Amino acid sequence: MSNKPNILTLGALISSGYSPKSIKEEIRDNLVPLLKSGKHPFQGIYGYEHSVIPAIERGLLAAHDILFLGLRGQAKTRLARQMVGLLDEWMPVLASSELHEDPMAPLTSESRRQIASLGDQTPIKWVHRNDRFFEKLATPDTTVADLIGDIDPIKAANEKLNFSDERVIHYGMIPRAHRCIFVINELPDLQPRLQVALFNILQEGDIQIRGFQKRLELDVQFVFTANPEDYTSRGSIVTPLKDRIGSQIHTHYPKSLDVALKITAQETKDIQNKYPHITVNPIAKQLIEQLAFSARESSFIDATSGVSARMTISAFEALLTTVERRRLLEGSDKNQVRLSDFYGTIPAIVGKVELVYEGEQEGAEGVANSLLGSATKTVYESYFPVFRNLKRTNDSNPFLHIQNWFSEGGRIELLDEFSTNEYEKALDIDPLNDFIKSHFPKGTTESKSFLKEMVLWALCEYNQINKSRTELSTDFNDLFGNLLDGDSVD
Repeated sequence: MSNKPNILTLGALISSGYSPKSIKEEIRDNLVPLLKSGKHPFQGIYGYEHSVIPAIERGLLAAHDILFLGLRGQAKTRLARQMVGLLDEWMPVLASSELHEDPMAPLTSESRRQIASLGDQTPIKWVHRNDRFFEKLATPDTTVADLIGDIDPIKAANEKLNFSDERVIHYGMIPRAHRCIFVINELPDLQPRLQVALFNILQEGDIQIRGFQKRLELDVQFVFTANPEDYTSRGSIVTPLKDRIGSQIHTHYPKSLDVALKITAQETKDIQNKYPHITVNPIAKQLIEQLAFSARESSFIDATSGVSARMTISAFEALLTTVERRRLLEGSDKNQVRLSDFYGTIPAIVGKVELVYEGEQEGAEGVANSLLGSATKTVYESYFPVFRNLKRTNDSNPFLHIQNWFSEGGRIELLDEFSTNEYEKALDIDPLNDFIKSHFPKGTTESKSFLKEMVLWALCEYNQINKSRTELSTDFNDLFGNLLDGDSVD
């Protein structure tokens, strides 16, 4: 942060060569040199480089108010907050004003009287750009007084003012956001009459408070956010207001696993630093992200509600702490993620998705278990052979020895609180060892047990073996016994 300017009077400000400009001109003037240098004002936001961010930059260059339209967890508010970086670091205002009035372009008659009285000695102060961001969550109980203002009878009584005197007005959030960025989240939740008041401000610059009709040339960079599902479930944006918003920009979820991995890695950096002794192999990280992709395609989950990126962030945090709890109980110096640890992510998953009727019938935990299985199968198929309908007598069947081992009575029980040695010993099965060696020869020593468990989970998804879950363990055993030995298995 640079030092605050030491100019403290109107006369000194004029002598400095200061020239007033609107907030949208200010944003444009700061954006232009960034773009010329090949830089962008939005940092730490991945996947929008060729879609959302260029649209925002075009809107700001055109001096538009902006509406972000997208499902939850798509960084709409974060984008709005980062616009603060496009403001000048310090802004001069009249020291006595509560509306961030420009000393050379006062809004209220009271400020104009003060300047007429004090002239060049009118005191000014400086406001940092971080204090020029206002945010309001639209709710059905939001009132005109909240946004625009109201008459303050206590002020009128204390200062012995008549109710016809404009000094009795208590200004709301929007007038106080003069020369600032003002964000209204979930715009459709705002009552239509309040939306009408907004478009009057956007278009005409005047406000109406009880009996007062004041024309205040408010200078605000408006940013609105909305979720498409709100248009039908809770409300809508009135057409005249939507018509006055210059740019409507659609946000979206990550389109690739690589982008999703970057987002989660960025957002979980702090908790990862707290647990440096926990090893999370790259495949486990992919599986976390695949949970969100699988959820967005699931018939049990309401697609119109969306699956926020917060789900994978919370799931990753829950995965780390699941391993940490086991490490503490075991008393070991370090530990690594197991596939069965993903059961510890279920509480983080169920609260982040909205279920349709079929999902409600299945139950939240049942849907979460289904997502774990589906995601595991998808990630498995990125590394290992996809299961085909091969007979168990077919020597080209890569799963033959594993299938036979289970059909001959083999059983694997993995207790959640197994020590590392116990866990690895339980998975030290010759058919599994041979399968990993043949199809994943580059697997590191510390991830081989994870890979073995993933093969087992995938075979369960292929309906070749059975997986049962208790509060304490995950068990794998034969699904069909010897009934279908020698037959084609789906």
